[in-house]
Amino acid sequence: MKISKLIINSEKNIQDALVMLNKISLADDISRLILFVESKNKIIGSITDGDIRRYLVVNTDLNTKVKDICNKNFAFERESSDYINFKKYADKNLKIIPVLNQDDSLSRVIDINKQISQLPLTAVIMAGGRGKRLSPLTDNIPKPMLKINNMPIIEYNINLLRYYGIKNVFISVGYLGQIIKDYFKDGSKFGLEINYIEEKFPMGTAGSLKHLPKIKNQTILLMNADLITNINLQSMYLNMKDQNADFISASTDFKIDVPFGIFETDDNSVITELIEKPSYIYNSNAGIYIMRSSFVNLIPDSQFYNITDLISKMIKNCCKVLNYKIKGYWIDIGTPDEFKAAEQFMKSN
Repeated sequence: MKISKLIINSEKNIQDALVMLNKISLADDISRLILFVESKNKIIGSITDGDIRRYLVVNTDLNTKVKDICNKNFAFERESSDYINFKKYADKNLKIIPVLNQDDSLSRVIDINKQISQLPLTAVIMAGGRGKRLSPLTDNIPKPMLKINNMPIIEYNINLLRYYGIKNVFISVGYLGQIIKDYFKDGSKFGLEINYIEEKFPMGTAGSLKHLPKIKNQTILLMNADLITNINLQSMYLNMKDQNADFISASTDFKIDVPFGIFETDDNSVITELIEKPSYIYNSNAGIYIMRSSFVNLIPDSQFYNITDLISKMIKNCCKVLNYKIKGYWIDIGTPDEFKAAEQFMKSN
């Protein structure tokens, strides 16, 4: 919504505020009815429908100016490209947080129900693959644009980025990429800035990173477009930051059930233990990574190159590479059966 709808001049009265609040409630999807009181282009307070009701209980004068009853001790953040955690406001049951410029003018507002943090990451979504295993579904549409419950797969990822305040997004497109570009365009409809990397030939899961222009953020989030997850990107980012790591890769549990008894033996082939039908759990690559942008320099120019090759190179170079286990759901969509399973799962969640 336009933030101008949330700004009321300090000289306006309660009646004016009620009219504005009513217009907001009728027209906009917002978690709390609130106005920000402006004087000389500076925000000096906030006023909610609750503030007005509490005032009218003891005073029925609708001509009272909003500057006289607004909350001048309101919560706000300063405009910044740094990391911001909005959960502290959610814990206080605050729903709408204004972000002010250095001159105290209103830059934007954050709806806590729709955005929980601001991560200083540039996101790259890999969406260039052919998706042959899903043919004929992908014969005329790229796999990331296949719909799960009337929403393209890739849009679930776009919404995930929005929730964590990641605004700068690149989508690497190849096969039928124009369909993706026509849908998302410049990203403004989704509250993002979306640009595109054109894959002239298959570049693997990391090759297109070499075609990124100079970016402001020192950290890159790379993720596959053909998955749906509720991974906590804030937790993953902070894990990497707190450990001063160079790279962090998300993983999911992959379980292997062995249908036979397994012998454990020593060097002389003496059986030391019999394990009946054991299960083994491994950390499986989930296709979501956060890395320092400087390591893009390790990727060779203009050739097919997978992110797993980069991980191996970084490990050999003694870089600090972390694993992050996804605690929520993660659905990879690569086959018709997985596609149907994803539809059923999202219908029930």
